[in-house]
Amino acid sequence: MLDRRNHNHKKFMEHNAQQAQKEEIMEHTVQPSKNSTSRRSFLRQGLALGGAGAIGAALVANGLPVFAEEASGSLTQGDAAILRFLAAAEILETDLWVQYNELGGIQDSEVPGGSGSAAYIKALEVLDGDMPQYIHDNTEDEFTHFTFINAYLDSKGAAPVNLDRFRTLPSSKATGARHIGRLTNLMQLTVDTSWWTRYRSRTKNPDFGDTFPPAIPGLLKGQFPAIPRSDADLSPKNHIQAIANTAGFHFAFIEQGGTSLYPSLAQRVTSPEVLRILLSIGPTETAHFQTWHDKAGNAPPLRDPTNGLVFPDLNAPPFGGQDFQTNLIMPEPTIFLSRKFPVVSIIRPTETVGAAMGALKALTADGLFIGQSKAFFTVLSELAAWQHKQMRPNAGNTATRQSDVGARTNDDVGADHGLCSL
Repeated sequence: MLDRRNHNHKKFMEHNAQQAQKEEIMEHTVQPSKNSTSRRSFLRQGLALGGAGAIGAALVANGLPVFAEEASGSLTQGDAAILRFLAAAEILETDLWVQYNELGGIQDSEVPGGSGSAAYIKALEVLDGDMPQYIHDNTEDEFTHFTFINAYLDSKGAAPVNLDRFRTLPSSKATGARHIGRLTNLMQLTVDTSWWTRYRSRTKNPDFGDTFPPAIPGLLKGQFPAIPRSDADLSPKNHIQAIANTAGFHFAFIEQGGTSLYPSLAQRVTSPEVLRILLSIGPTETAHFQTWHDKAGNAPPLRDPTNGLVFPDLNAPPFGGQDFQTNLIMPEPTIFLSRKFPVVSIIRPTETVGAAMGALKALTADGLFIGQSKAFFTVLSELAAWQHKQMRPNAGNTATRQSDVGARTNDDVGADHGLCSL
């Protein structure tokens, strides 16, 4: 009995410790390093501060950018750079999902913060009655992704990523949201919904240079909120529903990006253990994407009376058919590697050249970073660019550069990844 009590007490203490860590990060509290005089700590502070001056001062160490610096661990510079970029991507994802959860999810000990917005939740539940639970679970997943990757980097003596310096963007003023600094902006989005037709096409693949029409053209023609900006956005009915519809398509936009990014970068790593990390986290992004893909199809057709944004009936002309049918949520077979092979159901894109920079461009075009500083973009661009420099000579040697596709530049391929996000 005593052993059992001791075991239960230990589990209780472990749970409390884990919860304290979550709440600390959710509240964006940054603790200084205990070893502030060490070189490794200096590198961490450079990443954490993120200001142009700090980055400029620390950018070169032994001739290498600080983002590629390797301490005494066993990680190669390239593997460390890839993990840092993914950690940054997951930190950004966590920030946006926390905002969604505060207003539209479930606030509990697993994902603390916020108190919900009844009208927004009601509009989200038109897409699916379980939307609050799905939002909550997606939020927690992203939190675990970046905390694990950073912990792994630290265990190898490599500097983890900290973007807290850039939590400067305003919060929603709607009841239910916390009034704290944010990394991302969910109130001025220009959402690319071409992922919808890309996964329904049986003859095209973005890795071959193909492009795809958007499912919701209106979302590319302005800047629209995906969360209520204030309580004034809670009416009229079609306005708050349009905000929820925008969120539904944005959820899938974000998660299909991770679905592509992990296999794209996995082709570059050299360590079997790092490969295992990417192959284990990546499929969870795919699980998220298919869930949101399904829910987006339930968005009701409407016109927002406040800004004219139209959500069409995707099952009726001029839409409808193979490219728009709402219940086709599994990837249709399409071309892969070379047109000489039979079509196959795949994730797309997965071209490795330009993947990280293309993903960063996609998030920028999405409007997520409206209001961010020049130093913020400098840091993210460095993270994206350095892992590209470390690409192995044979990485990305796919059919996209074979004669049946034609010559393409790195910028061309990166543009394809502009169809996806982090």
